[in-house]
Amino acid sequence: MQHFLIVLFILIPLFYSEAPAKESINVVPEPNSIVTGDGYFLLSRATTIVRAKDLQKLGEYLNEQLGIFTHLQLSEMTSADGIKSVILLELDKSLTEPTSEAYELEVTPAKTVLKAKTEAGLFTGIQTLLQLIPLPNSSSDGGFNIPACTIKDYPRFGWRGLNLDCVRHFMTKDFIKRYIDLLAYYKFNVFHWHLTDDQGWRIQIKKYPRLTEIGAWRKEADGKMYDGFYTQEDIKEIVAYAKSRFITVVPEIEMPGHCEASLASYPENACVPGPFEVGIQWGVYKDIYNPAKESTYTFLENILTEVMDLFPSHYIHIGGDEVPKIEWKENEACQALMKEKGLKSEEELQSYFIRRIQKFLESKGRQIIGWDEILEGDGPDSGGVVESWRGIDGAIQAATSGHYTILAPGGYTYLSQDADGLSLDTVYSFDPVPPELTPDEQKYVLGTEASMWSERAPQETVDSKMFPRLLAIAEDAWTNPAEKNYDNFHERLQSQYRRLAYLGVDYGLERKAISYRTTFNKEKKEFIIDLTPTQAGITLRYEIGDTLTLAGSHPYVKPVPISSTATFIAQAEMNGRLVGNPIYLSFITDKALNADVSVEEACSPEYSAGGVKSLVDGIRGTANFRDGLWLGYKGTDIHATVELQKAQNISEVGAGFYQSISSYIFMPTSVEFFVSKDGKDFESVGVAKNNVPEKDPETLMADFKVKFRARDVRYVKMVAKSIGVCPPWHIGAGAKAWLFIDEIFAN
Repeated sequence: MQHFLIVLFILIPLFYSEAPAKESINVVPEPNSIVTGDGYFLLSRATTIVRAKDLQKLGEYLNEQLGIFTHLQLSEMTSADGIKSVILLELDKSLTEPTSEAYELEVTPAKTVLKAKTEAGLFTGIQTLLQLIPLPNSSSDGGFNIPACTIKDYPRFGWRGLNLDCVRHFMTKDFIKRYIDLLAYYKFNVFHWHLTDDQGWRIQIKKYPRLTEIGAWRKEADGKMYDGFYTQEDIKEIVAYAKSRFITVVPEIEMPGHCEASLASYPENACVPGPFEVGIQWGVYKDIYNPAKESTYTFLENILTEVMDLFPSHYIHIGGDEVPKIEWKENEACQALMKEKGLKSEEELQSYFIRRIQKFLESKGRQIIGWDEILEGDGPDSGGVVESWRGIDGAIQAATSGHYTILAPGGYTYLSQDADGLSLDTVYSFDPVPPELTPDEQKYVLGTEASMWSERAPQETVDSKMFPRLLAIAEDAWTNPAEKNYDNFHERLQSQYRRLAYLGVDYGLERKAISYRTTFNKEKKEFIIDLTPTQAGITLRYEIGDTLTLAGSHPYVKPVPISSTATFIAQAEMNGRLVGNPIYLSFITDKALNADVSVEEACSPEYSAGGVKSLVDGIRGTANFRDGLWLGYKGTDIHATVELQKAQNISEVGAGFYQSISSYIFMPTSVEFFVSKDGKDFESVGVAKNNVPEKDPETLMADFKVKFRARDVRYVKMVAKSIGVCPPWHIGAGAKAWLFIDEIFAN
């Protein structure tokens, strides 16, 4: 079965032609040396693939891929004698390139020759050759002109990876194979497979069947059960498939935290009595493994033994990140163990745990990788590899202390972030070697990888989140800095878009698609919305109402006025489909609009919107609390007073609030409103109680309002009561809770 992307031939027009030869070398990642030649090599049915007998699999792979990209099926021979049109695959041990994945590709009108010291080098060279071949068009029956050139190329780093989270949302076996092919096409060589977490256990462990009988299932907010796991046969098949693409599969089995699904299955390994349930919230759970029980280590070692039987990778990722230690602090056995071992803190207890697991894996000839939190306490033993995700400081600490490190800082490589927050050019600007490292320390940098966390990314959305930004990471990982240039990359990317479309990749945006500005015209008493597209190839659509569809929306051509309470929606259109996040702007034209306002407590600088004046600017906050329209208060109530322009007849007052429990943001417990005519004597007109379910995992917005007998009012005072701290059931129990407000209104 061929798994390289389901080619949607019927959807892709095949009548366009490629650019002239000098413009057609649009390879990603950029090779480290390209010399263009004169003319073309004609790839046609008369062309023969020539390779040695021991390169049969590579020859077959090349032929298979040529079938996908050209619809040609070529002959394969072991000798070039008498053949006029030849693609030659050749192992040449005399080549002097610096890495095993290096290759040399020479294309002339007479022949195409691909050389490397290793089969891995030939494989990466094949990807370059495939990208040099024009896509099919109306004249392809005559063959495909490959531009003459000489390419000498090798990767900057030996670790070029993708971390794919298949826990929060399960990805099918065929989908994984499809991504392995995509990774190979862009010269990645590591597939980091996140298989266990709080929200699910996705790998079959035969010794502990409840891990998938219980741990692979979670109850969604709507009451439906969500499940999925990989059998050991599935995993063997995927690992073998990846090996055929020269990709190493590195499994991640989380410990000592992120293990709620495991504890739901085998609660005896916990610090506190169960029962537990598989996590239904995104975020961090306080329940973790008990390091004071020998049975915990036996359990994990038995799991890792089966994992090692399935994955031949030298590296095993054990997580080690985001471990709340409150249960260790309160557990008598954990405290006794700390005293016995002379451990001064719970961080040192985590180091003790990590080192025990490390010693076990090293006894089996394997090496651990952990997220940068494993450096806390005493850190791992010398053989531990540190993956730095909280910026680059973890990598610097690791390298300067003699630990190998992988750079995966969230601000550059977490493609689970929308392009709104992590743009293509930002991803491309990343250099995996921190400038703080000396030349001797730089040798500890293994490379870099992208991360695709799937809390908000079911399988069908992964393409649009990963692409095109994954191509920027491909170049960060492969190409020497001296050869990198964003403008050049962006130009080559335009050709890659056609290839991605040809291969059925539903790619997304390079950056936030729409820039907008709102102004208020006092004379006309209307809001003016001005939109600007931020990248080529998109047009903008808008609608005034509750929903926006491609067919039912208006093309944006000039600023749009809004003169009454309404919701304005805008979204980008690309290739005949809506893309990116829509912008929702809700406006309210009430009697508090543009009034004076004051607050007793200052909001958090992180979430200050346009200052307190934004509480009466008439622009409602959106479902994205980072939109710059919300004021955030941490752990405190909100006391605000609004002074209207003059006394007005009022019968309703209210305010808008936000809830996202995974972000520690809760509705107020209650909101009380007071009114006054003179600003001195205030009368309570009612209390709006919270009726929003506290445990609802969805993002919610709600207005708290009260109605009362109409009267003349000039001052409105509001007291919104915060929940204070996250409740005991919450993953952040005891931490300060956020209270978010966007608007105070009066009618």
